[in-house]
Amino acid sequence: MITTSDDRKAVACNLNALNRGEQARRSVLARELSSMSVGMEALPDGYGFRYAADSSTLMKIAEFVSMERLCCPFLSFTIEVEPANASIHLRLSGGDGVKQFIADELGIKS
Repeated sequence: MITTSDDRKAVACNLNALNRGEQARRSVLARELSSMSVGMEALPDGYGFRYAADSSTLMKIAEFVSMERLCCPFLSFTIEVEPANASIHLRLSGGDGVKQFIADELGIKS
């Protein structure tokens, strides 16, 4: 494990955490979720994404998080489902460097 001096996980992906099939599925989910997002919010330590509240989207988000957490153990994930089917929020956050990592991976201009 790569760690920083204060023993927090460094921003380093484990590309071997998923097999080829899982990597392909993760890529499909990432593209689908990116195109399905109806809003994005910059957070102090990452980014938040808003989605329409439907069961299919929630299942895709959960499946994506279940894989992404294996290859990117430095990320924190928060899934929030608002009452009355208003929206679903996915927040990706973490320690130093995580916000920039997410921005670079998603092509977000600051």
